[in-house]
Amino acid sequence: MGLMLQSSLALLLSTMAQTPLHVSAGYNNVEIVKFLLNWRGPEKVELEAKNMYGETPLHMAAKNGCNEAARLLLEHGAFIEAKANNGMTPLHLAVWYSLRSEDCLTVKALLEYKADCSVKDNDGMTPLNHLSQGPGSEKLRELLHWHLEEQRKRKAIEACSETKAKMDELERELLNIVGLHELKQQLRKWAKGMLMDEKRRALGLKIAARKVPHMAFLGNPGTGKTMVARVLGRLLYMVGILPTDKVTEVQRTDLVGEFVGHTGPKTRRKIKEAEGGILFVDEAYRLIPMQKADDKDYGLEALEEIMSVMDSGKVVVIFAGYSEPMKRVISSNEGFCRRVTKFFHFGDFSSEELAQILHLKMNNQAEDSPLYGFRLHPSCSVEAIKKLIEKGTTLKQRQEMNGGLVDPMLANARENLDLRLDFDCADTNDLLTVTLEDLEAGLHSLSQ
Repeated sequence: MGLMLQSSLALLLSTMAQTPLHVSAGYNNVEIVKFLLNWRGPEKVELEAKNMYGETPLHMAAKNGCNEAARLLLEHGAFIEAKANNGMTPLHLAVWYSLRSEDCLTVKALLEYKADCSVKDNDGMTPLNHLSQGPGSEKLRELLHWHLEEQRKRKAIEACSETKAKMDELERELLNIVGLHELKQQLRKWAKGMLMDEKRRALGLKIAARKVPHMAFLGNPGTGKTMVARVLGRLLYMVGILPTDKVTEVQRTDLVGEFVGHTGPKTRRKIKEAEGGILFVDEAYRLIPMQKADDKDYGLEALEEIMSVMDSGKVVVIFAGYSEPMKRVISSNEGFCRRVTKFFHFGDFSSEELAQILHLKMNNQAEDSPLYGFRLHPSCSVEAIKKLIEKGTTLKQRQEMNGGLVDPMLANARENLDLRLDFDCADTNDLLTVTLEDLEAGLHSLSQ
């Protein structure tokens, strides 16, 4: 074995930038390949080392038809899709060898290890493209065609499975949104289209990139605008439209400076921070002065900075605010309606919807939530809580607070639970169960 290794090293000296594994694989010296692959010495054998042509040992075995050496390398985890400097994979080179020798064994070995038949080299050629039209290549062509079709079927099945899993994930997200049926349908439509595009690309089809429209969310505070923006961020990231799921929430004070020359840089910093995700501009109408003659207001400058990047595709912008004041924003800039093409109205929540939100919050408490570990008493049904809210609040109060009514109501209810219990209470159910009485007291405290 020592003499064989010395022989390999001698060959190495005459070959530029090649390792002993390159040489032994290229000459199908199976014993030396085994010895090197099992080597446990101080210098580790690099399975993916490249020579001056960017070829790995597997490339060397493939282009010389060294079937046994190729199989040994593959068994030890050699990267089957490694590309040489010319973009060729081991399968490209194995096809070249097969055309010269009419020996398909190495091609078959690579295909058994799922070598990609559709991968292209630097000239845009797949292994199939390298086959000549003359006699002698029919069997090789048939072999590659069969594996190419099998790979397409497998990719289609995998893409379908991934698509269904992502749609299921979206539906789970939508379960946490109460009401807003029109918006949820739009989210489903976008997700379906994006995922179908993802499937098309997985099958090697070339299609235009899909862009997500910029949006305006119109409605009173507490109607779920920020929450929906976060869900949208996760959706767009999930389907690969955005590189991150971050939602950067800003208001006027985050964008507008106090002096001349401050607003532009301040706004650009926030836009830069939001790149790759969503820029959520809350209370966007505050950027527009109430009086057109107010030339000391720099809000318009901030809006113009945001508008200037909306065609770049680097960020998705959502403007949010009350429906009526948002008309000032829409009419303030000629390009607004050209860039912002989707408008969604977030209606006020009914008493029943507020009760549903309360249930969702209690059933999905995060570990850092003040109510983590607590639960509702069975008597606290959606219908019972709905009646409680209708009785304990006015319509005006509900319209002003919407979903913002729920968190303080629950916080107050927990305080009432603590007040109601004795120190000697040892029943774990009693210690963790919020009752209808607690909710009523929590609502009363809120009204006060």
